[in-house]
Amino acid sequence: MTASSPRIAVVLPCYRVKAHILDVLATIPPIVEIIIVVDDACPERSGAIVEAECTDPRVRVHYNAVNQGVGGAVLNGYREAIAAGADVIVKIDGDGQMDPRLIAHFVAPIAAGEADYTKGNRFFDLTNITRMPPLRIFGNAVLSFMAKLSTGYWDLFDPTNGYTAIHADVARRLPFDRISKRYFFETDLLFRLNTLRAVAVDVPMDAHYGDEVSNLRISRILGEFLAKHVRNFGKRIFYNYFLRDLSLASLELVAGIVLVTGGAVFGAHAWLQSMQSGVSTPAGTVMLSALPIILGLQFVLAFLGYDIASVPRRPLHRANRGMAILRGDAARLPDQGA
Repeated sequence: MTASSPRIAVVLPCYRVKAHILDVLATIPPIVEIIIVVDDACPERSGAIVEAECTDPRVRVHYNAVNQGVGGAVLNGYREAIAAGADVIVKIDGDGQMDPRLIAHFVAPIAAGEADYTKGNRFFDLTNITRMPPLRIFGNAVLSFMAKLSTGYWDLFDPTNGYTAIHADVARRLPFDRISKRYFFETDLLFRLNTLRAVAVDVPMDAHYGDEVSNLRISRILGEFLAKHVRNFGKRIFYNYFLRDLSLASLELVAGIVLVTGGAVFGAHAWLQSMQSGVSTPAGTVMLSALPIILGLQFVLAFLGYDIASVPRRPLHRANRGMAILRGDAARLPDQGA
């Protein structure tokens, strides 16, 4: 694979997109060699419509026997694309909100060896945000902040954006059976990529909102997402700072949690005693509570500073290529424009 000519596959999960899917397929540029339409047990039989009416030889249809959600459909598309020999796999939706003409922009950082994974960011150009529904703006802002904590990609925004591209070598290393299959898919995928130390970057894009109907209701999934973000945050911290490595940041986090918790518990106990006895809490007791909390917060902030600075910067697929060359396998590897 050269920087200008990777073998590109596009995966389109299909569920209730009968009115849009053929138009989307017609606009996919010729740089794409493989198009995989995944009919996710669509009640509108989107896959059958594509097979009957689309004459593009690049198109192949995969059918899920039962509905697996957007994540399950995309992961099955990844499997098909990897088996077909794709170098870069782009995922777009079949509802017409994502412009296929941007595919080259998503592939370019990966082909140039600058990233393992790219994703769209609809918030990059502030002049276009006014076209987005207000509830979607607020919901995405909240979800983006939670995603920064749980995924470790502090420089990314718009985590639920489904316009993505991934290098096939990195996709092969994903734990397919453990990734969330429903609406949390995009964010959970970022968490998995961070545990692999893959480089992920944002690609500015505009979204097109027409008569398509979104199946996602942010007001319904905020609670579910919050719980899953907390779970992934705990996993990421344990994997990166205690299981794989033990650094000064690990000690700062432990010290910060112990000091803040200890100070808060001691202060609450002293406050309850004061309330029951009617005697004012001595200034020294207040300081014994406040000082560890202040010191603990400083340790936690120092840990966050370290975490923000440790966002992955070295593309994983380039590192894999380097190891293959050392093993003498370079002849079997495509040129990645290194």
